[in-house]
Amino acid sequence: MHGRTPAGVHEAVRRPRAVLTGLIVSLALGLTACGAQGGGGGTVRQVQGNTLTVFSSLPLQAASRGTSEAINKGAKLALKQAGGKAGNFQIKFVELDDATAAAGKWEPGPVNQNARKAVQDKSTIAYLGEFNSGASAISIPILNKAGIFQVSPSNTGVGLTVADPAEPGTPDKYYPKGKRHYARVVPKDSVQGPALVTAMKDDGCTTVSILNDKEVYGKGLAGQVEKAAEENGIQVLGNEGIDIKAPNYRSQAEGNQADCFFFGGLTASNGVQVFKDIAAANPDVKLYGGDGICEGAAVNPSEGGMPPDVASKYRCTAPFVPAEEQPEEAGREFFADFESEYAEKNPEPYAIYGYESMALILDAIERAGSRGNDRQAVIEAALNTKNRRSVLGEYSIDDNGDTTLTTEALFGVENGELSFVRNIEQR
Repeated sequence: MHGRTPAGVHEAVRRPRAVLTGLIVSLALGLTACGAQGGGGGTVRQVQGNTLTVFSSLPLQAASRGTSEAINKGAKLALKQAGGKAGNFQIKFVELDDATAAAGKWEPGPVNQNARKAVQDKSTIAYLGEFNSGASAISIPILNKAGIFQVSPSNTGVGLTVADPAEPGTPDKYYPKGKRHYARVVPKDSVQGPALVTAMKDDGCTTVSILNDKEVYGKGLAGQVEKAAEENGIQVLGNEGIDIKAPNYRSQAEGNQADCFFFGGLTASNGVQVFKDIAAANPDVKLYGGDGICEGAAVNPSEGGMPPDVASKYRCTAPFVPAEEQPEEAGREFFADFESEYAEKNPEPYAIYGYESMALILDAIERAGSRGNDRQAVIEAALNTKNRRSVLGEYSIDDNGDTTLTTEALFGVENGELSFVRNIEQR
């Protein structure tokens, strides 16, 4: 799902001595954050002792809170079912928040702090996060330098793993060591974009207008939808970035005559207001969103979501298959176990991806054997995942860190809740 420059600019100082002192302090902090704590070229490689720590970093406030809590619940369920262990090692799970109350969404500062907290903890073996692709654009380089395995339950931004023409320097700029340490268990947006356009084409769309939130995920997915639409004979009537803090988007909605509309962004990026204004300007328009706005908070009026007259026009995609549509017994069992553990029959879609992210971490540690406390050994085991039978079905992790899964689910809305329509398979 779902990059900016990390926060943390020092205040200006006036005297030369103060300037020199600030530089020395900054250098010392930088060395500490990069892991100047032991062998392996200045970074910790092998965790001492029998307890390994897995950190999660997710937005635990505002619109994304419910989804993030579901991811953490899924991860904790996987860990509990494994007896709190992987191989001969005890696993400690620590949940971090990458959002702020003021922003109501993830912010660069907390992401930076979370990644550095994981780096500075000598017991860290893996990092589950981020939820948003823009956030991972910040944490990936930090964790790459430290050699810590990172798995995302939700990132779909293309440039995180392969070259994206819309993002110069990708993906190499995210991997300063020149080696990969990152994987994701959801398909990237070069899968989701065409799936969305398949839905549009099946719904009779001939023209589409696009707005995006200018962030790594939203802008990237909007670009993938634009490309796929043009390839499929759907005329694109613009792809424009918005100010996510604007009170409304009537100026962008005014004069919109496209029969279909797509927003690339998050619920937390003022997405509900975008759809309300577009629908008000063009009552006959069909509305579409990606996984970043395919959640309860986006469609449930009691949670600040779309009103029923707007939601009735809305469809979205997510890499999620409901319990009753699960092709694998393991997937069906997950939903039964989740309900038993948390008394929730229909969890937020990403709960199962939180489960699988933790399960992949535990499996990598176990496959590393006696070297399960060796960070590089765990990275190598995870990135060498082949034909894994999981709650998501069978998949492998390719050389770029991408899953081989290619199914997107299409949802509509019924009574303020997401309603599964069908699966869209991309090859």
